[in-house]
Amino acid sequence: MTSPLSQPSFDTPFEGDLQADLEFALRLADAADAASMSRFDASDLDIRLKSDASHVTEADLATERAIRALIEAECPGDSVFGEEFGITGESDRQWIIDPIDGTANYLKGIPMWTTLIALAIDGVPRVGVASQPAIGRRWWAATGLGAWTNAPSGSPRRLAVSGVETIADSSVSFQSIGQWREAGELDALERLTSSVWRDRGYGDTWPYMLLAEGRLELVAEFGVKEYDIAALVPIVTEAGGRFTSFAGNDSLAERSSLATNRVLHDAYLDLLHAD
Repeated sequence: MTSPLSQPSFDTPFEGDLQADLEFALRLADAADAASMSRFDASDLDIRLKSDASHVTEADLATERAIRALIEAECPGDSVFGEEFGITGESDRQWIIDPIDGTANYLKGIPMWTTLIALAIDGVPRVGVASQPAIGRRWWAATGLGAWTNAPSGSPRRLAVSGVETIADSSVSFQSIGQWREAGELDALERLTSSVWRDRGYGDTWPYMLLAEGRLELVAEFGVKEYDIAALVPIVTEAGGRFTSFAGNDSLAERSSLATNRVLHDAYLDLLHAD
């Protein structure tokens, strides 16, 4: 499954006001949180295997339905691309949804899972919300409006990536060794982890948010779909970071991601693709 929209540069300027779209995305996240939390850690949760052998739960389906229902009611002309129900509509405004990113955690009662909601306009993700209701965290951004999270005080806190300037001083998240092995990039992973100060696999959405908060300098992974990463792009870039595929292209469709604090992006690419 791929998005029908091509992706120009993620840094392409946007002329327009995205405030109303961002506020709507946050309301979509509220509806999603209510749907997903109503069945989290339920002993009788319905769990099934999809054709690709990945799991889907009743909560994945209910959460995407809740998001789609609001979009249909308030933005009926917009297209929707969701993990569970595919693509509807042909608008150049496309909502890209992963109702539960981290279903394996969700079905095990592990609270590190996320609802991801993005709005892409002419192929560029312009609005992004990442909501982790089981731990009471949320991150959001829109082009030109900055990237934000809910601080413990209750007031929004603006996000900014770190200013670390050397790979040797950087902290990275590589997700999983299995991903890199399957992609044929174990040598690149060895070069990376041998060169940095600290490496960990924090998993799924959370490390990208740690990057946007200035706590990591790189997150990279393979096997990702458009709905896994679209919402992350504006959050990372509005925090000052850079987001590309592993090859260094501004693309949602290359099944890989490389997010950094921007200042080290080219250096990481050189290291990862060294002969």
